Amino acid sequence: MVQGSKNGKEYVIIGKGIGFAVKDTGVIEVNDQRIEKLFRLEDREEWSQYQILLEDIDPKVMKITDEIIGDITSQFPGKLNDKIYLALPSHIQFTIYRLRSGMDIINPFLQETKMTFPKEFEIAFKAADKISAEFNVQIPEDEVGFLTYHVYSAVSNVPVGQLVKVSNMVNELLEQIRTEQKITFEHGSMNHVRLMIHLRFSLERILQGSLIDNPFVKHIKKEYKTEYKLAQKLGKVIQSRLEVQVPEEELCFLAMHLHRLFQTIEKNK
Repeated sequence: MVQGSKNGKEYVIIGKGIGFAVKDTGVIEVNDQRIEKLFRLEDREEWSQYQILLEDIDPKVMKITDEIIGDITSQFPGKLNDKIYLALPSHIQFTIYRLRSGMDIINPFLQETKMTFPKEFEIAFKAADKISAEFNVQIPEDEVGFLTYHVYSAVSNVPVGQLVKVSNMVNELLEQIRTEQKITFEHGSMNHVRLMIHLRFSLERILQGSLIDNPFVKHIKKEYKTEYKLAQKLGKVIQSRLEVQVPEEELCFLAMHLHRLFQTIEKNK
């Protein structure tokens, strides 16, 4: 991975042997067969971060990063979010530093991450094995969860910071549902997983401003009054914490999931 320019614009060039070629000649042709990816960071701040990264990052980290990104691409064909080429090596290098310094890595969202993103978690698990073998460090499962965020971010274009924010919000909403209704549902149970996944992807849609049609709005508001009232309370929490408006369509979908949850719990009493 090196920095280059084309038509007066700066690009990041990725490919095996590219770095050595530039060191030898100072020049790499655009049609060089070793170029695997060419992308441009539009934001000047990102360029500054990338230049610092090139100076400070361990070349072995870049090598492992390229391998991991290759694994992601093989499982998720299509264009990845270019920011992974900055975010992932930085994360890996800092993780290695923390582990070698004896720092604990604690992931409060590990179980939710495993259940919500199973395919991404599997890729992250293999990535952790590669990092462990290359740097002789033991990667804990909590860190695999954080790596999973980077995998999902790369394929979904959802920023890692937003994933963390959503995870916090999901946990808060689940706790409020338990408290409001004085109910319990087993962690990892089907009820828990269904509601958790719905909340996560609903929050992502809300944050991205993606509207979703709900043809049952009138029916849900009429038939599921208790659930809709609770959904409205949860919507106010979301609005307060994330500073976004929650569409009525999303509130009604949430009410529908709450109705299913309450029915299932009642049947199992």
